Amino acid sequence: MSSTLQKAINETAKERKKLYDSLLLFTKVFYRLRTGKDFVLSHPICRESHFISITRELEAVVNCELDLLVINVAPRYGKTELLIHFIAWCLAKYPDSSFIYTSYTHSLAATQGAVIRDIMMLPEYKKLFFVDIDKASSAKHDFKTTEAGGLYSTGIDGTIIGRGAGLSGAYKRNRFGGAIIVDDAHKESEVCSDVMRQAVIDRYEGTLKSRRNDGFRTPIIFIGQCLHEDDLAAYLKREVEADTTGRKRMLSLPSLDEAQNALYPEKHTKDELLEMQETNPYVFAAQHQQNPQPAGGSLFKREWFGILEIDPEIITTFITCDTAETEKEYNDASVFSFWGVYKIKHGGFDTGMYGIHWLNCWELRVEPKDLYDEFMQFYYTCMKYKVKPHLAAIEKKSTGTTLGSSLEAIQGLQVLKLERTRASGSKADRFISIQRYISTGRVTLPTYGKHTEMCLDHCAKITANNTHRFDDIADTLYDAVKLALIDKTFINMSINPETEKSDKMLKEFAALHHHRKSLRRASTW
Repeated sequence: MSSTLQKAINETAKERKKLYDSLLLFTKVFYRLRTGKDFVLSHPICRESHFISITRELEAVVNCELDLLVINVAPRYGKTELLIHFIAWCLAKYPDSSFIYTSYTHSLAATQGAVIRDIMMLPEYKKLFFVDIDKASSAKHDFKTTEAGGLYSTGIDGTIIGRGAGLSGAYKRNRFGGAIIVDDAHKESEVCSDVMRQAVIDRYEGTLKSRRNDGFRTPIIFIGQCLHEDDLAAYLKREVEADTTGRKRMLSLPSLDEAQNALYPEKHTKDELLEMQETNPYVFAAQHQQNPQPAGGSLFKREWFGILEIDPEIITTFITCDTAETEKEYNDASVFSFWGVYKIKHGGFDTGMYGIHWLNCWELRVEPKDLYDEFMQFYYTCMKYKVKPHLAAIEKKSTGTTLGSSLEAIQGLQVLKLERTRASGSKADRFISIQRYISTGRVTLPTYGKHTEMCLDHCAKITANNTHRFDDIADTLYDAVKLALIDKTFINMSINPETEKSDKMLKEFAALHHHRKSLRRASTW
């Protein structure tokens, strides 16, 4: 063998050893080879880079020090990138190790599985580690090495019958044999649902844990946010806290530490994080601080609502309705809310943002047959305002559908029937989605309003886990914010409709309303 060849072999062996010894170095090298970009570490003030903290814990798993590792870190902070390279690194060191990789959807897990396979197909990987993927099982989400190791990627609720992770007897030989990895177990839009949340925990306990080929010695790695006080992350945290063996560990990385130093300033500066904390506290506490507020805490603070002595310059008005099925006191009420849209100005300057002014609100408990008459009285009151309502939004449910159909006969009033779908999320999801609009003062009420205190008191009781008794008024608030500030329905329409003198309209409207009431009374005789 020539000295040149021997030197090349020796250099390759040195490089291989360096990569074997450091997950972080492996990640830097193969991220660059795969993407053409540098893997840049975070540089927080007075804090260790979270990339270093996470890789150190993952290396402890490979060194057979841990059976359970729980890592909580904010979204988009590079956790999945580290996991992808972690699995490719492990298969380089132990080609016979087996992994199950799960996430909240199969497509997401399969996508990450494909990236792992792509890393292992790189010429540099093959040259350094002599690991080949078995051609008979080369699916992107499901592949094996020629040494019977491999990866199976699936959704948390996917089929894993006949699949296993780890290597039987590996722990007795003091070597790593693979792991079960859970990367973001919950969909953010479903974590507030008791049923959906418990289904994930049941899946973990009843299915995933039984897939360990080396019994409880096959390590389980969870990485993601703690989104709810009773989600899988919180469930595993309690397991770690109860552990007496020292083989279960938790690494919780808040985006802001006690000294308010940002964990990943290249992604979110201290000021940006503080703004998130102020404007969207529930989401910030969960996703960034890994400490979700008790779900019984109020989602809307009274001080977030602006109280105005003089109405702003209203551009257009509309009505939102939430109808109940019964008049009984222990059920939700029917609620009609009247809103005005206006441009927010500071110091006489147009900010380019819109706000909504809660002009009026009625909460009542009546029989469904009386909803039409009650709405007409509310509408008549709204028509006295200087800017007339041209739209009424009503949730598309039994009583709402009936009311909406009746109102379509009113000339000059557009009826918008709102349909709740699974994509809309739970009520908690919907209320959380409008939190930042309210916390930034874009919803105001008048000091003179009889409804003002009622609405403030009601909203202050709204919680994420539905410990509040009623949420009917908050439902009309959600619809108003969604229509006017999120979807900008009224801004995209002509928000300066042609106005007329209202006296004649009011008289005709009142006459029509009284005529209909007379006909209804006559029909009951």
